[in-house]
Amino acid sequence: MTRESLFVCKIDELPSGSRKIVSFGGQTIGVFNVHGRIYALNNRCPHRAGALCEGPITGTSLPTDRFEYIYGRDGCILRCAWHGWEFEIESGTCLGDPRFRAKMYDAVVQANEIFVECKYLWRCNVFKNKFRSAADLSFAERV
Repeated sequence: MTRESLFVCKIDELPSGSRKIVSFGGQTIGVFNVHGRIYALNNRCPHRAGALCEGPITGTSLPTDRFEYIYGRDGCILRCAWHGWEFEIESGTCLGDPRFRAKMYDAVVQANEIFVECKYLWRCNVFKNKFRSAADLSFAERV
């Protein structure tokens, strides 16, 4: 992987329907396994900056032209823990207002390990030594 790729976990540590929230450089990213596909979203809701990735993984009501409730897309929707806004995990698009999108990162599986591509995640030198955490860096190294 490139120096901008950050190791998240082994693929078997993230079974289908689960998530792992990881911290990189003072930001948190939610990594999700949705029916065997891996996605990474910024843990910040575009509505009011709540902890988006800590909300429930659910489905949603499907559109219908009849007066009935049809539940679907189970395990594909992330609901913000603060105000209940729903987002597609696969695209980051808000279901209620498609003008809002959660920031997404490329998630890569290589040799049974999950990595997140973070080329533009930070403006600091945390990649110089991957064994140091961002908290260990001086202010000058973080800017």
